Amino acid sequence: MININLEKSNKELKNRTPEEIIAWAIKLNNKRIVTTSFGIYSAVLLNTFSKMDKEINVIWCDTSLNTIKTYEHARLLIKKLNLNMNVYSPHSTEKQIQELKEKSIIDDEKHKEFSEVVKLEPFRRALEIHQPKLWFTNIRVRQTAYRSSKDILSYSKEGILKVSPFYYWSDIELDAYLSKNNLPKNESYFDPVKSSQNRECGIHLQ
Repeated sequence: MININLEKSNKELKNRTPEEIIAWAIKLNNKRIVTTSFGIYSAVLLNTFSKMDKEINVIWCDTSLNTIKTYEHARLLIKKLNLNMNVYSPHSTEKQIQELKEKSIIDDEKHKEFSEVVKLEPFRRALEIHQPKLWFTNIRVRQTAYRSSKDILSYSKEGILKVSPFYYWSDIELDAYLSKNNLPKNESYFDPVKSSQNRECGIHLQ
């Protein structure tokens, strides 16, 4: 576990650029990952890492239920940025996942089971394999109540130091970044685990 003073470090990093935050963090430990869902603004964080840490392990827990546009977006970014991809998929069959998804819409207990099957178990598998000490994410303030309670730096339940370089960036700033760097925006992204924009995907509750 990387032991730092979260309050002090978050205060010091708040006015730094995402690149400066990443440069500060990668000096702490070389066992690091960056997670992506290939969501709306996924290109921002991934492009930044393609310039600063080309060999970092990119973790994608592919639910197998993404939209066609999301899979196209993923293929484009993987090729364009030459990402070091590590994809983790559910052990269940596509038919089993679809059946569980349908039941999860009306049954909260089934939704927990659905989240476990398509996101949480694959992610725990990824953590077991990579054993990261640093976890870079693209969560931002105001996305959900849970994410607004965090900061640039926080700890996961496993004691992994989570770093969110773009935590305080607005949609306007992210759109400007995409435009400046000629990067795509995944407008059609939908996370079946969240069901709504205000629901947490599950991974970040870890």
